[in-house]
Amino acid sequence: MDSAGWWVLIGAVALVTVAIKAAGPVLLGGRELPSRAAAVIALLPAPLLAALVVTAALSEGQRWEVDASTAGVAVAGVLLWRKAPLLLAVLVAVAVTAGLRALGG
Repeated sequence: MDSAGWWVLIGAVALVTVAIKAAGPVLLGGRELPSRAAAVIALLPAPLLAALVVTAALSEGQRWEVDASTAGVAVAGVLLWRKAPLLLAVLVAVAVTAGLRALGG
């Protein structure tokens, strides 16, 4: 799937998420969802988006591929998790990716 196809898929998942959230009040007829169910629904978009990003980043056709760009993204993720500035994370990711590609030929 090309990059345009991935963006269409991400948009479709976003629309389905909005539709599910909109259908809830209609189906419940004005009743409130149990707080536990509302908490689970509120947490759904983040893992769905993360799964799509990981699939897009690591798949090459029908197979999984880990390469220099994967290492760069992983380094940036760790830096951002450790509260590093975004610009620093991007620059380090670029340097790691370029360095590994230079070593790999």
